[in-house]
Amino acid sequence: MTDTMSARLEALETRIAYQDETIEELNQAVTRQWAEIDRLKREVEKLSERLATAEQSLGADPAEEAPPPHY
Repeated sequence: MTDTMSARLEALETRIAYQDETIEELNQAVTRQWAEIDRLKREVEKLSERLATAEQSLGADPAEEAPPPHY
């Protein structure tokens, strides 16, 4: 191989190595984000259940109650 071809091949191999590293870093970031999204979804579900329980323990919705007799 000529020096030019060898230099080009080395440059391509270097780029591929950096791209592989970047892809791995991005994959790790996406994996962390999905774990965080799953955690947040579970937390929202728990809070929704707590809110529903609290609303049930309060009784009827005040908006649905009839107005007081003096109105």
